Amino acid sequence: MATPSPAHTLRALSDLDYYDIKSVLLPVEMTALDAWHIMTAKSGLLMRLAFRARDAISSLFGVRRIGGFSGARRETVHAGEKLDFFLVEHCAPDMLVLTERDLHLDVMICLSITDRVFTITSSVVTHNAYGRIYMVPVGLAHKLIVNRHIRRLKRTFGGQ
Repeated sequence: MATPSPAHTLRALSDLDYYDIKSVLLPVEMTALDAWHIMTAKSGLLMRLAFRARDAISSLFGVRRIGGFSGARRETVHAGEKLDFFLVEHCAPDMLVLTERDLHLDVMICLSITDRVFTITSSVVTHNAYGRIYMVPVGLAHKLIVNRHIRRLKRTFGGQ
């Protein structure tokens, strides 16, 4: 019998406008927050430019600027607090659920760990035409960003 995924999504998979899931076996025990810190510790120039472009364009449509990943390390986070531009909806050693919601779309990122398998589950629900248009380039970029974050996680522990 297959074990159901512990990952949170905004809605049932059939009701999502975007869904992506990536997993990697962790070589060492760590918490979901530890993994977040490793993945977002350093934003390269391309990532910083992408966030600047996103903020410049989106602000024209009434979307608040998010600025990107700060790289700031937090020892703990609690539901209701902010972690960079995300709202922390749930935090446990094996799971971190982050959301960002606005007029145009809702985003949920769930970082979960089960038996040392780290999984990033991303779900999006769009609310209007701008949200759907926004997700065309962002959906493609998101996959690249998540893959980059997973590679950084592997490299931190001497993986390929």
